[in-house]
Amino acid sequence: MTDTPSDAARTASITAIAADLAPTGTLRASINLGNPVLAQGTPEAPAGITVDLAREIGARLGLPVELLCFDAARKSYEAMATGRADLCFLAVDPAREAEVAFTAPYVLIEGVYVVPRDSALRTPQDVDAPGVRIGVKAGSAYDLYLGRTLAHATVVRGEEGVDTFVAQGLEAGAGIRQPMTAYAAAHPEVRLVEERFMEIRQAVGTTRTRAPETVAFLRATVEELKANGFVTAALARAGQDPALAAPPA
Repeated sequence: MTDTPSDAARTASITAIAADLAPTGTLRASINLGNPVLAQGTPEAPAGITVDLAREIGARLGLPVELLCFDAARKSYEAMATGRADLCFLAVDPAREAEVAFTAPYVLIEGVYVVPRDSALRTPQDVDAPGVRIGVKAGSAYDLYLGRTLAHATVVRGEEGVDTFVAQGLEAGAGIRQPMTAYAAAHPEVRLVEERFMEIRQAVGTTRTRAPETVAFLRATVEELKANGFVTAALARAGQDPALAAPPA
């Protein structure tokens, strides 16, 4: 049985997208193990929703997948920006959009603060005050956001926001809600500022040098995987809350 013209055109389109997105013949996906909501495990055996997404995109394009693992978003971004990776899984941010063509988000997470238990800081608005120093993970989505939006407080960058907060005796530490909640639960000398200071929109991205058809394919694929339950199932398998899945674009 031969392909119909529409089947042949679809095959040609997928072949062209695969060649554009993965010019080496292997889809190289940049995985950030520094965000435990998105990826878990080790560089040798990573797991989580971003790993599942990378493999699903590779399967749809008929491509083998290579997972390049990093411990920070900035390193994941740099790998793609410098041509070592073809695909990334990062938070949408204006500072990144100059280089990255993003899909709509597939997951929504929150940035929150921890403060010393006896601190007078109770809300994100309280934290943005003169003399307040906030520990952040350098190059993270919340680093980019706070550096752009804080009016009075000062960002102090380090390898990990909480570690910097503790080591330097800062007034606050910034991070992702899930690990920050776990940290506060394990350390009674600190507490969580429950109200989020930002929503972090995690999306699939590739360089803006890719063809419009390639970016459209990624965007359509993410929407389909949200709609058909793939994203919620991947979150559940990884032990994450399926309610983190983003709504349709």
